Amino acid sequence: MTKRLSRNMVAAYLREIGIDYVLVPARDPRGAEAETLPAREGEETLEDIRKEVVACRRCPLCSGRTNVVFGVGNPRARLMFVGEGPGVEEDRQGEPFVGAAGRLLTKWIQRIGMVRQDVYIANIVKCRPPGNRAPLPEEAAACLPYLRRQIRAIRPEILCTLGAVALNHLLGNNDRITRARGNWRDLDGIPVLPTYHPAYILRNATREHEVLADFDLLAQRLRSG
Repeated sequence: MTKRLSRNMVAAYLREIGIDYVLVPARDPRGAEAETLPAREGEETLEDIRKEVVACRRCPLCSGRTNVVFGVGNPRARLMFVGEGPGVEEDRQGEPFVGAAGRLLTKWIQRIGMVRQDVYIANIVKCRPPGNRAPLPEEAAACLPYLRRQIRAIRPEILCTLGAVALNHLLGNNDRITRARGNWRDLDGIPVLPTYHPAYILRNATREHEVLADFDLLAQRLRSG
Protein backbone atom coordinates (compact mmCIF):
# COMPACT_ATOMS: atom_id res chain seq x y z
CA MET A 1 0.00 0.00 0.00
CA THR A 2 1.41 3.38 -0.97
CA LYS A 3 1.98 5.67 1.99
CA ARG A 4 0.31 9.08 1.71
CA LEU A 5 2.80 11.92 2.06
CA SER A 6 2.00 14.62 4.58
CA ARG A 7 2.20 18.31 3.69
CA ASN A 8 5.22 18.69 5.98
CA MET A 9 7.03 15.84 4.20
CA VAL A 10 6.31 17.39 0.80
CA ALA A 11 7.45 20.83 2.02
CA ALA A 12 10.69 19.36 3.42
CA TYR A 13 11.41 17.61 0.11
CA LEU A 14 10.77 20.78 -1.90
CA ARG A 15 13.09 22.79 0.33
CA GLU A 16 15.76 20.12 -0.11
CA ILE A 17 15.66 20.52 -3.90
CA GLY A 18 15.70 24.31 -3.66
CA ILE A 19 11.99 25.22 -3.94
CA ASP A 20 10.90 27.40 -1.03
CA TYR A 21 7.42 28.33 -2.23
CA VAL A 22 4.65 26.66 -4.16
CA LEU A 23 2.20 29.20 -5.53
CA VAL A 24 -1.01 28.47 -7.37
CA PRO A 25 -1.23 31.31 -9.91
CA ALA A 26 -4.03 31.91 -12.36
CA ARG A 27 -2.61 29.94 -15.28
CA ASP A 28 -3.91 29.40 -18.78
CA PRO A 29 -3.10 25.84 -19.91
CA ARG A 30 -2.75 26.99 -23.52
CA GLY A 31 0.41 28.98 -22.72
CA ALA A 32 1.57 31.31 -25.49
CA GLU A 33 -1.40 30.39 -27.69
CA ALA A 34 -3.61 32.18 -25.19
CA GLU A 35 -2.31 35.54 -26.47
CA THR A 36 -5.25 35.35 -28.85
CA LEU A 37 -7.76 35.26 -25.97
CA PRO A 38 -10.56 37.77 -26.53
CA ALA A 39 -9.91 41.11 -24.92
CA ARG A 40 -11.82 42.30 -21.94
CA GLU A 41 -14.57 44.53 -23.26
CA GLY A 42 -13.11 47.69 -24.74
CA GLU A 43 -9.48 46.55 -24.43
CA GLU A 44 -6.91 45.44 -26.99
CA THR A 45 -5.20 42.06 -26.89
CA LEU A 46 -1.50 41.31 -26.94
CA GLU A 47 -1.97 40.03 -30.47
CA ASP A 48 -3.39 43.42 -31.50
CA ILE A 49 -0.23 45.06 -30.16
CA ARG A 50 2.07 42.44 -31.67
CA LYS A 51 0.71 43.04 -35.18
CA GLU A 52 1.61 46.70 -34.85
CA VAL A 53 5.06 46.04 -33.37
CA VAL A 54 6.24 43.67 -36.12
CA ALA A 55 5.75 46.48 -38.64
CA CYS A 56 7.33 49.16 -36.43
CA ARG A 57 9.86 51.57 -37.92
CA ARG A 58 9.87 54.15 -35.14
CA CYS A 59 13.63 54.04 -34.51
CA PRO A 60 16.80 52.89 -36.31
CA LEU A 61 16.99 49.62 -34.36
CA CYS A 62 14.48 48.11 -36.78
CA SER A 63 17.08 48.12 -39.56
CA GLY A 64 19.36 45.65 -37.77
CA ARG A 65 16.88 43.21 -36.30
CA THR A 66 16.39 39.60 -37.31
CA ASN A 67 13.18 39.29 -35.32
CA VAL A 68 11.03 41.54 -33.20
CA VAL A 69 11.23 40.28 -29.61
CA PHE A 70 7.73 41.11 -28.47
CA GLY A 71 7.36 39.21 -25.20
CA VAL A 72 6.33 35.78 -24.01
CA GLY A 73 4.20 34.15 -21.35
CA ASN A 74 0.77 34.10 -19.81
CA PRO A 75 -1.43 36.95 -21.09
CA ARG A 76 -3.21 36.94 -17.73
CA ALA A 77 -0.02 36.69 -15.66
CA ARG A 78 -0.04 37.87 -12.08
CA LEU A 79 3.70 38.59 -12.29
CA MET A 80 5.40 40.39 -15.18
CA PHE A 81 9.15 40.88 -15.68
CA VAL A 82 10.65 43.74 -17.68
CA GLY A 83 14.24 43.55 -18.91
CA GLU A 84 16.45 45.78 -21.02
CA GLY A 85 16.47 44.52 -24.59
CA PRO A 86 17.18 41.51 -26.80
CA GLY A 87 20.63 39.98 -27.15
CA VAL A 88 21.99 37.86 -29.98
CA GLU A 89 20.03 34.71 -29.14
CA GLU A 90 16.84 36.63 -28.38
CA ASP A 91 17.10 38.41 -31.74
CA ARG A 92 17.64 35.09 -33.50
CA GLN A 93 14.78 33.25 -31.78
CA GLY A 94 12.36 36.15 -31.32
CA GLU A 95 11.88 35.42 -27.61
CA PRO A 96 13.22 37.30 -24.56
CA PHE A 97 15.67 35.78 -22.08
CA VAL A 98 16.62 32.57 -23.90
CA GLY A 99 20.40 32.61 -23.32
CA ALA A 100 22.42 32.09 -20.14
CA ALA A 101 20.71 35.04 -18.44
CA GLY A 102 17.34 33.55 -19.37
CA ARG A 103 18.24 30.21 -17.83
CA LEU A 104 19.16 31.98 -14.60
CA LEU A 105 15.89 33.92 -14.61
CA THR A 106 14.01 30.66 -15.14
CA LYS A 107 15.78 29.18 -12.10
CA TRP A 108 14.72 32.14 -9.95
CA ILE A 109 11.12 31.83 -11.16
CA GLN A 110 11.07 28.11 -10.38
CA ARG A 111 12.49 28.77 -6.92
CA ILE A 112 9.27 30.56 -5.95
CA GLY A 113 7.11 27.71 -7.23
CA MET A 114 6.32 29.03 -10.69
CA VAL A 115 7.38 28.30 -14.28
CA ARG A 116 8.01 30.65 -17.19
CA GLN A 117 4.56 29.91 -18.62
CA ASP A 118 3.00 31.38 -15.46
CA VAL A 119 4.61 34.81 -15.85
CA TYR A 120 5.02 37.30 -18.68
CA ILE A 121 8.45 38.53 -19.81
CA ALA A 122 9.11 41.60 -21.97
CA ASN A 123 11.80 44.24 -22.52
CA ILE A 124 12.12 48.00 -22.73
CA VAL A 125 13.01 47.73 -26.43
CA LYS A 126 11.88 45.00 -28.81
CA CYS A 127 14.78 45.11 -31.29
CA ARG A 128 18.39 44.28 -30.47
CA PRO A 129 20.70 47.28 -29.99
CA PRO A 130 23.97 46.78 -31.92
CA GLY A 131 26.76 45.22 -29.91
CA ASN A 132 24.30 44.46 -27.10
CA ARG A 133 24.68 48.02 -25.83
CA ALA A 134 22.02 49.64 -23.65
CA PRO A 135 19.15 51.28 -25.56
CA LEU A 136 19.56 54.98 -26.27
CA PRO A 137 16.99 57.29 -24.65
CA GLU A 138 15.28 57.94 -27.99
CA GLU A 139 15.10 54.21 -28.74
CA ALA A 140 13.54 53.48 -25.37
CA ALA A 141 11.10 56.37 -25.79
CA ALA A 142 9.99 55.01 -29.17
CA CYS A 143 9.30 51.55 -27.74
CA LEU A 144 7.88 52.36 -24.29
CA PRO A 145 4.33 53.00 -25.53
CA TYR A 146 4.17 49.39 -26.73
CA LEU A 147 5.34 48.10 -23.35
CA ARG A 148 2.83 50.22 -21.48
CA ARG A 149 0.07 48.85 -23.71
CA GLN A 150 1.24 45.33 -22.96
CA ILE A 151 1.05 46.07 -19.25
CA ARG A 152 -2.48 47.43 -19.65
CA ALA A 153 -3.54 44.36 -21.65
CA ILE A 154 -2.08 41.90 -19.13
CA ARG A 155 -2.95 43.83 -15.97
CA PRO A 156 -0.37 42.06 -13.77
CA GLU A 157 -0.62 42.26 -10.02
CA ILE A 158 3.15 42.84 -9.75
CA LEU A 159 5.91 44.14 -12.02
CA CYS A 160 9.57 43.24 -11.52
CA THR A 161 12.19 45.28 -13.35
CA LEU A 162 15.47 43.52 -14.14
CA GLY A 163 18.43 45.90 -14.03
CA ALA A 164 18.92 49.65 -14.01
CA VAL A 165 17.90 50.23 -17.64
CA ALA A 166 14.45 48.71 -17.13
CA LEU A 167 14.00 50.52 -13.81
CA ASN A 168 15.05 53.92 -15.12
CA HIS A 169 13.10 53.88 -18.38
CA LEU A 170 9.90 52.28 -17.09
CA LEU A 171 9.64 54.48 -14.00
CA GLY A 172 11.28 57.56 -15.51
CA ASN A 173 14.01 58.01 -12.91
CA ASN A 174 17.79 57.90 -12.59
CA ASP A 175 17.95 55.72 -9.48
CA ARG A 176 20.91 53.43 -8.97
CA ILE A 177 19.89 49.78 -9.02
CA THR A 178 22.16 49.01 -6.05
CA ARG A 179 20.04 51.34 -3.91
CA ALA A 180 16.66 50.72 -5.54
CA ARG A 181 16.62 46.90 -5.57
CA GLY A 182 14.39 45.30 -2.99
CA ASN A 183 12.37 48.48 -2.45
CA TRP A 184 8.79 48.58 -3.72
CA ARG A 185 7.81 51.28 -6.21
CA ASP A 186 4.55 52.01 -8.02
CA LEU A 187 3.51 52.35 -11.66
CA ASP A 188 -0.08 53.43 -12.21
CA GLY A 189 -1.19 51.54 -9.12
CA ILE A 190 0.86 48.39 -9.86
CA PRO A 191 3.54 47.49 -7.29
CA VAL A 192 7.00 47.40 -8.91
CA LEU A 193 10.01 45.63 -7.40
CA PRO A 194 13.42 46.39 -8.95
CA THR A 195 16.16 43.76 -8.82
CA TYR A 196 19.38 42.99 -10.64
CA HIS A 197 19.49 41.79 -14.23
CA PRO A 198 20.45 38.09 -14.53
CA ALA A 199 23.35 39.04 -16.83
CA TYR A 200 24.80 41.15 -14.00
CA ILE A 201 24.57 38.21 -11.62
CA LEU A 202 26.34 35.97 -14.13
CA ARG A 203 29.27 38.39 -13.80
CA ASN A 204 28.81 38.99 -10.05
CA ALA A 205 27.63 35.71 -8.57
CA THR A 206 28.30 36.80 -4.98
CA ARG A 207 25.30 39.15 -5.21
CA GLU A 208 22.79 36.48 -6.19
CA HIS A 209 21.61 36.23 -2.57
CA GLU A 210 20.23 39.76 -2.96
CA VAL A 211 18.13 38.68 -5.93
CA LEU A 212 16.90 35.64 -4.03
CA ALA A 213 15.80 37.95 -1.21
CA ASP A 214 13.95 40.09 -3.77
CA PHE A 215 12.22 37.02 -5.17
CA ASP A 216 11.17 36.11 -1.64
CA LEU A 217 9.44 39.51 -1.54
CA LEU A 218 7.69 38.74 -4.84
CA ALA A 219 6.48 35.41 -3.48
CA GLN A 220 5.23 36.99 -0.28
CA ARG A 221 3.30 39.65 -2.19
CA LEU A 222 1.77 37.03 -4.52
CA ARG A 223 0.71 34.90 -1.56
CA SER A 224 -0.86 37.85 0.21
CA GLY A 225 -2.73 38.86 -2.96
